[in-house]
Amino acid sequence: MFNQYIDYSDEVLKAKANNQPLVALESTIISHGMPYPQNIEMANHVESIIRDAGAVPATIAIIDGRIKIGLNPTQLKILAQAKDVLKVSRKDIPFVLQARRHGATTVAATMVFAKLANIKVFATGGIGGVHRGAETSFDISADLFELAHTDVAVVCAGAKSILDIGLTLEYLETHGVPVIGYQSDDFPAFYTTKSGYGVDVKLETPHAIAKAMKIKWDLGLHGGLVIANPIPKAYAMDPQVIDAAITQALALQKAQNITGKATTPFLLAQVKEITGGDSLESNMQLVFHNAHLAAQIASAYQALQP
Repeated sequence: MFNQYIDYSDEVLKAKANNQPLVALESTIISHGMPYPQNIEMANHVESIIRDAGAVPATIAIIDGRIKIGLNPTQLKILAQAKDVLKVSRKDIPFVLQARRHGATTVAATMVFAKLANIKVFATGGIGGVHRGAETSFDISADLFELAHTDVAVVCAGAKSILDIGLTLEYLETHGVPVIGYQSDDFPAFYTTKSGYGVDVKLETPHAIAKAMKIKWDLGLHGGLVIANPIPKAYAMDPQVIDAAITQALALQKAQNITGKATTPFLLAQVKEITGGDSLESNMQLVFHNAHLAAQIASAYQALQP
């Protein structure tokens, strides 16, 4: 029934017909996470990395009220340049489709659509989580709810360091979401390789991760997995510099009363401004790094299928 709302790109359809590994990609990072033209350059390069690693990219978005699994160059340009692209989470989906609007998918919405398209691996920058001050604001990302319920493995550089990482990990533990450290015992904090918090298990190879995914879902243990892939050390930021920038950005957010889904784009933009653009370069590099690992995991997972 849901297929009446979905369009697949020719590349994705061919991959499905040939049982090739697919990697889902979100689109909020294009429309709301980075400025033009860096956003479209990043999007094209991420797709190239996945192809070069032996998988097929499936960037996901809503264009003119249609769910798109895989985008063509024109559609990517719309996301990168149009001013009327909505930020879409799970709750927004029916209304964006009904109004025939453009929508960029968050981690949560991308997971919803990846599951509908039977894509098991998804690469992003960092997951959302429990925001600082959530004990009074109750600001908790829908990404965490989706990870608890949706059978998609999410490759990320940990949780965005603007969040309360400790509470984010507590939420994931409570809801049975395994947190895997790829070749690392320490949960990364987006711009930095370490957060000071541990992971549930350290796995050394894409094959080991793929096997764990298969066993989990074969046993009917529904929900996603977080595959925490630390940013390459060459692009990691000084923890003191990034913490100071985040503290300043949070103060600006409070002063300007920024709330809800506008919070993360605002904070990331402020951190970029405060760090003189250094955080944007780090952001791009960690996305590239995650895309490469996701392609390897998708290939390994596909090889395990009958």
